[in-house]
Amino acid sequence: MQRIQCHRYGGPSEMRLEQVDLPVPGPGQIRVRVRAAGANPADGAIRSGRLRLVSGHRFPRGLGHDFAGVVDAVGPQAARHRPGAEVYGIRGIREAGAFAEYLVVDEEKAFPKPSALSFELAAALPMPGVTAWSALHDKARLRAGQSIFITGCLGGVGRAAAQLALMRGAEVAGNCSAASREEALGLGVGDVADYRGFDPAAHRGRYDVVLDTATALTMSQCATMLKPGGVAVHVAPYKLPACLVRRRHKVAAGSPTPEHMAGITDAAQQGRLIPKIGRTVPLADAIEALTDQETTGRPHGKLVITFGA
Repeated sequence: MQRIQCHRYGGPSEMRLEQVDLPVPGPGQIRVRVRAAGANPADGAIRSGRLRLVSGHRFPRGLGHDFAGVVDAVGPQAARHRPGAEVYGIRGIREAGAFAEYLVVDEEKAFPKPSALSFELAAALPMPGVTAWSALHDKARLRAGQSIFITGCLGGVGRAAAQLALMRGAEVAGNCSAASREEALGLGVGDVADYRGFDPAAHRGRYDVVLDTATALTMSQCATMLKPGGVAVHVAPYKLPACLVRRRHKVAAGSPTPEHMAGITDAAQQGRLIPKIGRTVPLADAIEALTDQETTGRPHGKLVITFGA
């Protein structure tokens, strides 16, 4: 089988599409024939080695984390999924390897794919959806009637957060490019600002929650925008030490739990949480597309790698 991997940490040029042995599921594991895999900004950060304290030093290292596919085989003691079941999920930082024709995963880390979503849409959902769910439900405790400002409200996490916040009955504001204003309004964002030249002081004391998905604001700028008792949530692991000593600031991460996945699966099944795909490419063209996305910031929407049926 083929998978994209690297033999050392570094830039996009370290990625290789190589032939590897078909993995065999162990006890409590399943093998998934991947139908689609979603790219995330975190993929480049992990491959570069910036998170090597978490990702480890074993090579060659498979790349990619979000996947959707069909169970191909089950290992001993695996009872949650049967061959032929459609599943999706997130590979851990150490394991990775979603940019591959097959992968092996612990059965409790694969979840039934929402039947309302294609494999491509399902692969675009896990990490952004889980991060947004964690930010709003676990960290901010967002309630109906509250107000939230989302930086990058049309990005992967931002779009998911806007949809989930609206589902909770919150009032949503956010920023994006001026060219995308109508798209944000169509999503349900009520007050849309241009991220270029955005002035947090003009939004002083207006929000119960500020969710900085774009890592565009300082902690002080987020605090300026909060109402008394409000909470700022950051999608930036490096801010965790500072957040530990600042009660109004929290960090959200994309580590899935069964509760997270059940929540985003249900929202997707209802048609209330739908990611946007900017580009799909076959595995053979994936390295070029991943490099282009990392170096230029395109596409507008998720990059999804597809595999034959």
